[in-house]
Amino acid sequence: KKKGKVKSRKTGASGKFRWGRFILRLFILGLILLFLLVFTVYLGFLGKVPSKEELVRVKTPMASEVISSDGKLLGRYYTENRSYAAYDEISPNIIHALVATEDARFFKHRGIDEIALFRVFFKTILFSDKSSGGGSTLSQQIAKNLFPRKKNGLFQLPVNKIREAITAYRLERIYSKEEILTLYLNTVPFGENIFGIEVAAERFFSKKPADITIPEAAVLVGVLKANNVFNPRLHPDKSVERRNTVIDQMVRQNFIPEADGAKYKAQPLDLRYSLITYNQGPAPYFLEMIRPALTTWCMNHTKADGTPYNLYNDGLKIYTTVDYSLQRYARNA
Repeated sequence: KKKGKVKSRKTGASGKFRWGRFILRLFILGLILLFLLVFTVYLGFLGKVPSKEELVRVKTPMASEVISSDGKLLGRYYTENRSYAAYDEISPNIIHALVATEDARFFKHRGIDEIALFRVFFKTILFSDKSSGGGSTLSQQIAKNLFPRKKNGLFQLPVNKIREAITAYRLERIYSKEEILTLYLNTVPFGENIFGIEVAAERFFSKKPADITIPEAAVLVGVLKANNVFNPRLHPDKSVERRNTVIDQMVRQNFIPEADGAKYKAQPLDLRYSLITYNQGPAPYFLEMIRPALTTWCMNHTKADGTPYNLYNDGLKIYTTVDYSLQRYARNA
C-alpha cells in the first residue's frame, strides 16, 4: 500500500510536469507564429505597408475656399469638406481634451503604447471590462484613417492591427508629436461629411479652432467616439453626456482642476450651428456662377509637380469682390 501511494504521487507530479511543458511549448509556438505574422505583414506579403517616403508625402484632399472682399468665408468646393489648421491655430483646450480622452500616454510612447495594449488584453479580453478603453494610439488611428483597412479573411483584424502599428511607428520617426497631433486633427471625420477641426469648429460653434473653449473642445472631441451618436445637433443630450465624460478625463489627467471640471459640466451645450458648403451659405448661386471659370483656370495652370490644379482637392484660396455683409443684407431682403 505504501509503495502504491508513492507511485501515485510520482504519477501525479509527472502529469503536472507534462502539462507544464505542453503549455510552455504552446506559448513558445504562439510567439513564433506571432513573429512570423508580424514579419510577413512587415514585408508586405499580406498587403502593402506605407513606406517612409509615402508617409513623408502624405496628402489629404483639402477644400478650396471662396473668400469675400472683407475676408469672410462664402463657401467651399470639395470632395471632402476639410480645411487645414496649423498647430498654433488650434486651441490648447482641444489638444488637452484629445490627449486626455484618446491617448493619455501620447507624449511618452513612440507610436505603440504597450501598457495600453496589456490593459486591453487583461481587462477587455480576459475580464470583459469594456470601460478600459482601446489600445490604439493617435498615431495608429491616423494610420487607419489615411490607409483604410483591407480584407484578409480570417486574419483580417490582427493583420490590419499589425500594419497600423508598423505605420504608426514610422509616422513617429518622421513627424514630431505636434505634427502628429496636427495631422490627426486635420484628417479625422466629425460626421455630416466634414473632416478636420477647422470645419468642425466652424460648423458646430461658428468659431475658429483657436477660439474654442474647454466645454466646446470636450464636445468636439466627444464626437470622435461615434460621430453620429454624439452629434450635438442631432443628439444634444448624448452629446452633453459624452462632453462630461471628456471633461472627467481632463480632470483625471490633470489638465484642469476638479472644481473647474464641475463648473464646465454644469454649463449648457450652447451650440451655434453654421452650415457653409458649396451649395449652402450666403452666396451659393455666386459659387455656382464662378465654378466653370475656376475649373478652366485649374486645367490651364500646373503645380510644382507638373500636374494641373484640382478645384475640389487642392485647397485653393479664391478671393472675390463680393462684400460679405452687403451680400447677407441682400439675401435677407
